[in-house]
Amino acid sequence: MKLNITIILLFIISSVIFGQNDNRDYRVEVLKKDIIGKEFTFGKWNEEVTSETRLKYLGTVKTEKGKVYKIMNSIWIWGLSKRATNRILIFNQKNQYLGNYYITMINELPTKVKNGYLIFKNIDTDCDKNIETKINFKYGIPRTIFRKCNNESGEEYSFEE
Repeated sequence: MKLNITIILLFIISSVIFGQNDNRDYRVEVLKKDIIGKEFTFGKWNEEVTSETRLKYLGTVKTEKGKVYKIMNSIWIWGLSKRATNRILIFNQKNQYLGNYYITMINELPTKVKNGYLIFKNIDTDCDKNIETKINFKYGIPRTIFRKCNNESGEEYSFEE
């Protein structure tokens, strides 16, 4: 019995550690297509494929000094229970990966880039749907961002290089 549990745990750990190796190629492929707002799915879930990556290019933001950042949502669904790892990915103008913000829930990901701002709309039933959070990249990549849920609460996310 202990051997079976050990084998299962090793399988899960190895799929988490090694399961996202080729996502870098997917990311660059989506950026090169330069299609804003369309979600691309790689590795659609079935009996043989046990992970799925969904990427959506949201657009670009520009700093006061002229730097351009490309922003993409990433949803990686993995494991037997189909867990999701959600991130906002940041790239430079040459499609080089700079880092990400880890986002807890899928419905907390930003919805678009508009007029140089990263826009979060509240779609969760627990949050005020009239509140829209705008993140400014005018002075570069913010070390932390705060997505408002209502007038008193929200979520803070940190940038990881």
